[in-house]
Amino acid sequence: MSREAARVRLPVATPSGKDVGEAMAKAWYATPMITTIDKAGRVVIPAEVRKRLGLTAGAELEMVIEGFAIRLVRSVAGPELVRRGERLVARPRAAEGERTEVDVARLIEEERDRWPG
Repeated sequence: MSREAARVRLPVATPSGKDVGEAMAKAWYATPMITTIDKAGRVVIPAEVRKRLGLTAGAELEMVIEGFAIRLVRSVAGPELVRRGERLVARPRAAEGERTEVDVARLIEEERDRWPG
């Protein structure tokens, strides 16, 4: 499957008839962060966003143009498949010190706290 084919989002309707993606986007971006483009064409990513996503100076980002929007995606090499006996095992290509540590439990808790109820 091509990268473009993998990015297609099919609309899923809720009982109210609204698109789930649209409803989630409205909840997520209830208070949007505004930034500007300087004369050199640079955009500053707010510190809180960089911290939450583990972005550091020199991190490579892929720019994807979607209609009239720009989406930045961390450029990460896919895993290497290594044969271990009868099985294929996915091993990261990034060196041990280059991998971003993610506290999954904290991210889940933050996501739960965002939603009322």
